[in-house]
Amino acid sequence: MLLAVLSFGPAKAQLRISLNLNIGSQPDWGPVGYDHAEYYYMPDIGVYYDVPHAQYVYPNGNTWVRTTVLPPRYHNFDLYSGYKVVINEPAPYLRDNVYRTRYAQYRGHRGQPVIRDSHDPKYRRDNDRDDRHDNGRRHDDHHDNGRGHDDHHDNGHH
Repeated sequence: MLLAVLSFGPAKAQLRISLNLNIGSQPDWGPVGYDHAEYYYMPDIGVYYDVPHAQYVYPNGNTWVRTTVLPPRYHNFDLYSGYKVVINEPAPYLRDNVYRTRYAQYRGHRGQPVIRDSHDPKYRRDNDRDDRHDNGRRHDDHHDNGRGHDDHHDNGHH
């Protein structure tokens, strides 16, 4: 019985770690500095990105739509240079009026370091770039070279 309890302990600890860290599931265009991100909010286009489900969440009339690619109306938006706010709360788009107002001043803000350009080993993937979050586009000519820093994120504690 003691063996069963001891073997359950490490399994439970491993589960807790996988729920609290999602570095590997964050897209290359995500902001650096976060071990965990549930959603990114992009004030330039008013779109949310559900990190664990790899889906964009955007308004369409009176409903919120989830897709794996940005809709055509945002085809010119550069995910690598647009500002992203990390929001760690369930379904933040349901409080869109709060986030739209709170982060309006970040529209047009550039210079936020992204995972693709980070030299931090925690963001490295096994020699296999994960471009599934690129929305089908390459942005190799948009290097930030470390300029700027994102000190602002929302973890739902206000």
